[in-house]
Amino acid sequence: MKTRVAVLASGSGSNAQKIMEYFKGHAQGEVVLVLSNNPNAYVLQRADNFEIPTHVFTRHEFYQTDEVVRLLQNMQVDVIVLAGFLWLVPASLLQAFPNKIINIHPSLLPKYGGKGMYGDHVHKAVLANGEAESGITIHFVNEHFDEGEIIHQAKYKIEPSDTLEIIKLKGQQLEHQHLPKVIEGLLSKMRG
Repeated sequence: MKTRVAVLASGSGSNAQKIMEYFKGHAQGEVVLVLSNNPNAYVLQRADNFEIPTHVFTRHEFYQTDEVVRLLQNMQVDVIVLAGFLWLVPASLLQAFPNKIINIHPSLLPKYGGKGMYGDHVHKAVLANGEAESGITIHFVNEHFDEGEIIHQAKYKIEPSDTLEIIKLKGQQLEHQHLPKVIEGLLSKMRG
């Protein structure tokens, strides 16, 4: 039996794409569902290209009902990956999938984490503070933004001449390189 992965994303979904590519025909795991809180998110098209089912949910559905939890359970999902998903995960989902939800964050947590710290907001803060390095953090999700147990971090150097676009690219390259492999490692441990 393959481990079944669901991906939650709010936007373009470049990390979701890398995960779908990595697990296409994989021996251990497969992406079985892509969910979004944004009906116009490009990630839905990416999932369609891989013939992976998608579901769009509203804020009401996510926070006031168990519809999303039930859908994930009905699809027999084992692991949930937040890949550019911007809402706080409700307690009902955390309880239904304890230590089974992971997130990727574009900084070296605990630095530059918390509510409102995502995407360009993080990179601009890193640049504004003249950091010599930044990176990515893959962590378990808990009831607070970016405070769950850290699973993996990777760093890149920031040159004095680096622009916002350059550090975004450096971070994205690390995300694409590390996230699928970290998920694969978790799947192995779960099967272990």
